[in-house]
Amino acid sequence: QVQLVESGGGLVQAGGSLRLSCAASIRAFHSYHMAWFRQVPGKEREFVADIRWSGTTYYADSVKGRFTISRDNAENTVYLQINTLKPEDTAKYYCAAAPHQTRFNADGRSYEYWGQGTQVTVSS
Repeated sequence: QVQLVESGGGLVQAGGSLRLSCAASIRAFHSYHMAWFRQVPGKEREFVADIRWSGTTYYADSVKGRFTISRDNAENTVYLQINTLKPEDTAKYYCAAAPHQTRFNADGRSYEYWGQGTQVTVSS
């Protein structure tokens, strides 16, 4: 059974930093593309960042230069380093996994597995 468990969220002041983690119980983790999405109640889910099995990364324009996605295949974990947090970054952040044969698509449809999310709240 595949499980993605996010952690690291919390309440932080604007300008601060957080590091989100996603621990994956998934066979052949190294072959999966991993991503982070976020969602605010009442709004659509928003793509944040993706890291391919190869290490190639993609970012939403709104987070480029502030967010960094990385992965540790030995630990079956994907990370999201968030710097210079803004109030508009407030959301629930979700980890997702897509099989290696899928192409990148920011709409989220290629991701088969999702975590339960971790809340990030940024105060101004």
